[in-house]
Amino acid sequence: MNPFVVQLNQIAAKPERTIIGLMSGTSVDGLDIALCRISGSGMDTVINLQEFITLPYDADFKAEIASVFSKKTVDLQQLCLLNGWIAEQHAALILQALKKWMISADEIDIIASHGQTIFHAPKSLHQIQKFGNGTLQLGDGDHMAVRTGIITLSDFRQKHIAAGGEGAPLAAYGDYLIFSRRNENRIMLNIGGIANFTFLPGDLNPDLVFCSDTGTGNTLMDAFIQKIHPGIYYDADAAIASQGSINEALLTALLDHPFFSQDFPKTTGPELFNLDYLSAAKIKSGTESISYADTMATLNRFSAEAIAGAIRTQVKELDQYRFFVSGGGMHNPLLMKNLQELLPGVDFRPTAELEINPDAKEAVLFAVLANEWLVGGQVNYGKGRNGIPTVSMGKLSFPG
Repeated sequence: MNPFVVQLNQIAAKPERTIIGLMSGTSVDGLDIALCRISGSGMDTVINLQEFITLPYDADFKAEIASVFSKKTVDLQQLCLLNGWIAEQHAALILQALKKWMISADEIDIIASHGQTIFHAPKSLHQIQKFGNGTLQLGDGDHMAVRTGIITLSDFRQKHIAAGGEGAPLAAYGDYLIFSRRNENRIMLNIGGIANFTFLPGDLNPDLVFCSDTGTGNTLMDAFIQKIHPGIYYDADAAIASQGSINEALLTALLDHPFFSQDFPKTTGPELFNLDYLSAAKIKSGTESISYADTMATLNRFSAEAIAGAIRTQVKELDQYRFFVSGGGMHNPLLMKNLQELLPGVDFRPTAELEINPDAKEAVLFAVLANEWLVGGQVNYGKGRNGIPTVSMGKLSFPG
C-alpha cells in the first residue's frame, strides 16, 4: 500500500487532527493561515483555533494576480505558470508561519487550501446557455504538498459546482457545523471582498439552512482606493469615506442592476462589481465629477444597502435572530454604522464571542471542510434546494 495512504488512514483514526486552513480572498491583501486542532466531525465537530496570522503579499505577488484577476482575456501562458507559482508562494508563507510559531511541519496533519480565486462565472452572470456554473482558483495542491511535505486538500469549489451549486458561498457548511445552536436562530454575516450571510435555524433543520452572497463588501471600495491612491489598498478606518457625503443619484444607479432582483441564493464577484461598474453608474447618474470622498461614502453605503436589503428580503423578524459578523468589513466603522442605520435594533456581535477570531473565520471554515472530507461525510445538508448540495469537497495531493 502507498505509504501516504497508510499515513492518511492513521490521520483519520486520530482522536484529534491538526489542520492548517488557508484563505486568500478577492482583496488579495495576504494569506490567512489558521492552525486548528479539530476533533469529531459533523455536528459533533469541536474546533480549537491554536494560532492565526495573516502574512501580507508583496507588490510582485499582487501585480501577478492583478494581471489575470477577473479578466475575460488573459495570457494563457501566464495563467498556466501562475497555478504552480501561487502554490509555492503560499507554501513558503506556511513554512514562515510555522517557523514563527516554532512548530515543525511534521506536526501538521493536513493543509486545507482555498487557493486564489481568479474568475467566478455563475451562469446567472455569463448567461451562455450550453455552459453551467464555473469558477477558477489557482494554487495547485501538488505543488503545495511537495513544497511543504504536508498532505494537502485543495480546489474545494469544483465539487460544489459538480453537485449543482455555484461554487460559492461555501460558508454554509462550516457555519452549520461550528456555529449552529439549538433553540437559537443565528445570522452569520461575513464581509469580505464580497459579502455573504448564512441563516442557521434554531431547530437545526438542514433544509432551512440558507447562504447567499449579497453583493460587494469591500471589493469595490478597495478597487477605487487603489485607483486614486496607488500603493494604498483600502480605506483604513473609513478615513476618506467619512469625509464625504452619500450621493443619492449615484447610489440609486449602483443599486439598479438585475443582480439585486435575482432569486436567492446567488453568487457574484469582482467580475461584475468593479471599476467599470462604478464608471457606468456615474455616467448613468451624471455624477462623473463628484469628489473622491463622496464617491467613497456612496460606495460604503452601497455595500451596506446591498447587505441590509438581502437580509430584509430573507429574514422577516429580525428580533428573532442573533447576528454575528466576521471579515475585514467589520473593521470599517462607517460600514458598520450604515448597517446599524439600515437594520435598526440588530446587535452585530463579532464571532470572537463564539471563540472564533472573526478575521480567521474563513480560513477556519476550510480546515473544517478538510476535516469533513477526511472523517465526516455523514451530515445531511438538506435536499440542495438552497444551493447547498450534500457533498464532501476537496482534492487530495500527497507530498510524494
